[in-house]
Amino acid sequence: MIPVIRIQREDFDLSAEIAALSAGRADIGAVVSFIGLCRDEQGRLSALELEHYPGMAEAEIGRVAAEAAARWPLMGLVAVHRYGPIRPGEQIVLVLAASAHRRAAFEAADFMMDYLKTRAPFWKREHRSDGTLGGWVEAKTDDDDAAKRWEQAP
Repeated sequence: MIPVIRIQREDFDLSAEIAALSAGRADIGAVVSFIGLCRDEQGRLSALELEHYPGMAEAEIGRVAAEAAARWPLMGLVAVHRYGPIRPGEQIVLVLAASAHRRAAFEAADFMMDYLKTRAPFWKREHRSDGTLGGWVEAKTDDDDAAKRWEQAP
């Protein structure tokens, strides 16, 4: 299983991504998807600007995807992360995990998202509704705490 990792400016289509992942495959019994969306932070945010270090981001996500494939019996794994200005309601990230059984797919998708939130080299900057530019968004302790559960062997 070779994971599909893409960092792109343009939006993605969930149905097309699932179709590509499962095309010609009768052995897949479960595909779990997660899509992260940009929030408006109660009307305060007009956009979230995401930057990344090209090459480094793909390598780090690929490394984590390889770890997921080693932990669970996956038949496919897709991670798509957008960069550039993202408006509230728009999609930011997609994770698809495919397996013969649902549990492995759920856990692998959860694992990928916890690590994308804490270790993927992306930087987020707020553009506020009042026209001002906010600071760079700090990592959240809750995200770090969630990722710690994966430090134990499966």
